[in-house]
Amino acid sequence: MTPEKPSSAETVAPAEARRNFFVICLALGLCFVVYSMLIVAVPVYGLRLGASPLVLGAVLSTQYLLPLLFAIPLGGVVTRYGGRATLLAGAWLMVAGLLSMHFWYGYPGLVLGQLLVGLAHLQMVLSAQTLISNLGTGPRLEQYFGWYSTWLSGGQVVGPLLAGLLLPEQDGVGQVFLAMAVIAALSAIAGLWLTGQARERLVVERRESGFRAQWHLMQTSRGVQLSVLVTVLGMFALGVYGSYLPVYLESLAMSPVVIGVLVSLRAGVSMVIRPFMARLIALVGGRGPAVLLALGSLAIGIALLGFSEQIVLIGLLAVLVGLGSGLTQPLSMVILAESVDKEKRSGALGMRLMANRAIHFLAPLLFGGLLSLGGFPLAFGASGVAIALALVMTQRLFGTLPAQGRG
Repeated sequence: MTPEKPSSAETVAPAEARRNFFVICLALGLCFVVYSMLIVAVPVYGLRLGASPLVLGAVLSTQYLLPLLFAIPLGGVVTRYGGRATLLAGAWLMVAGLLSMHFWYGYPGLVLGQLLVGLAHLQMVLSAQTLISNLGTGPRLEQYFGWYSTWLSGGQVVGPLLAGLLLPEQDGVGQVFLAMAVIAALSAIAGLWLTGQARERLVVERRESGFRAQWHLMQTSRGVQLSVLVTVLGMFALGVYGSYLPVYLESLAMSPVVIGVLVSLRAGVSMVIRPFMARLIALVGGRGPAVLLALGSLAIGIALLGFSEQIVLIGLLAVLVGLGSGLTQPLSMVILAESVDKEKRSGALGMRLMANRAIHFLAPLLFGGLLSLGGFPLAFGASGVAIALALVMTQRLFGTLPAQGRG
């Protein structure tokens, strides 16, 4: 393995680090505006096309199919071509997917667009996480990922609100996908300002970044195992919440604007909590207690959601889900970044995102099956119980980490 330039975080000038960090946050914030607009627009679009719960679950899952297959190979691509190039390519691929949904009405355009947007989103996220993970360690890295996640949450707050405003009250989806394409193009333009370390490329052999290497890392590193478990549980909760909360609220005859507000509330809470992540970790006694607190909040918020029909109660449960999701994802990234060497980081982050997308692919299908069997109370309740049961395994893994890995 031969670096084309010096690559340690310590060689990055503070001014360059601040500039690149801001550009990454801006580009990914806009990306997540688009991504969260889809959370509202696609389920509503599917229902207006007459989709059944199982068909809707299949449509929602298509976005995660290509990321499931290509997450690890894309980790090697980011390492070889640099974060800037892969981030820009992902942004323009997202534009193409959104335009296909706008101009090709019906299931074919919707499925093709979901496939392209899913792959594009993965590529942008993987590029951004790789670049940020090289900027520091310890509490500084916690702060970086906390603020990065805050920007993403900001996008997740704005997106559902914007989608709710742009979606027509009755038939069709209007210009919502075209508006998303414009936002995705702005994200690509922002990425042009990445400099220095963001252009860095590393020459790695395929055997060091492929599936076999990542499987070996997964078997031997407790930190990687814990990171993957935490992200899987967090993404399962978000997959269930994001994919079916709009459907649940639509079944309660709530308007698109109200749906957008309630979906955004979860992201708003996540956005508020993430800048204080490092302080909160210290306050509760380390990363282990912080992760258990986050997963417990997710379990309660998801389990009780299907029994709630009042806006205020649904809002309170959204706060719990927001607290849990606000901590799980940045904590998962920090744990992984400090568990592997820099040259292996993109591949390991790709493996984490593959697990992430796998559960995002499966969650709507599993939830759709439970929904068909027993309605929303059974589906949400069983999902929350599953997260609660996984807390035991999480606690055991934390007990096997070295002291510095526990925070």
